[in-house]
Amino acid sequence: MESNADPHSFGISARQAAVIENADLIVHNGGGLEEGILNHVEAAAAEGVPTVAAMDAVEPLAFTHGDDDGGGDAQDPHFWTDPARVAEAAEAIAGSVLEHVDGVDPDAMRAQTGSYVQQLGELEASMEASFAAIEPARRKLITNHHVFGYLAARFGFEVIGAVIPSGTTLASPSSADLNDLTSKIRSAGVVAIFADSSQPERLAQVLAAEAGQDIAVVPLFTESLGAEGSAGATYLDMMRANTESITQALS
Repeated sequence: MESNADPHSFGISARQAAVIENADLIVHNGGGLEEGILNHVEAAAAEGVPTVAAMDAVEPLAFTHGDDDGGGDAQDPHFWTDPARVAEAAEAIAGSVLEHVDGVDPDAMRAQTGSYVQQLGELEASMEASFAAIEPARRKLITNHHVFGYLAARFGFEVIGAVIPSGTTLASPSSADLNDLTSKIRSAGVVAIFADSSQPERLAQVLAAEAGQDIAVVPLFTESLGAEGSAGATYLDMMRANTESITQALS
């Protein structure tokens, strides 16, 4: 998946599908996130290609709001907003690579995995320290769609709602959805709406204007990494940049 792409709508070419079918191992997010390529992953698995869903390694959360498809019982696939769960996924991926991919140095793999898990622990601690500057009453999140449930659960935020009241960007909000969210924004005293940096901000800007309050629309890296050289070029960079943006907007 290219930088700044949307995993919900991302698709692949026939050539890329052939590469998948001949892979030693397929690593995917799982939880229904990659809606456009799931059929290719399932077809390769049916042909005997080993696959690992990173989400299978973590304790899943249900979507925060019951208005999501699935009546609130569907699992939230956006686990990467919690670095502790990413550490669990990293160890599971490393184990699958050692099991299925020939020519890998086991000692090097274990050392690299251990080093990365340590960096993820340091990231979690730095996020906690940064978020400590935000008063509990201001730890309220409005996003372009339901993407920060894991971050909210890990670091003590409340998800008020989403511009698109779903766990996928393929859904569309109704007028009633936007009116309901506007009321929630006013009553909760929301000061910022967080939108994906790779998605249009128009709906978020309209919502902020409708609320009739001084509300900032703040871009975050949510669905994919940013381009090389950007603040979100790696997972660690992305989470640090998001943490700084959230802290500045809410504190």
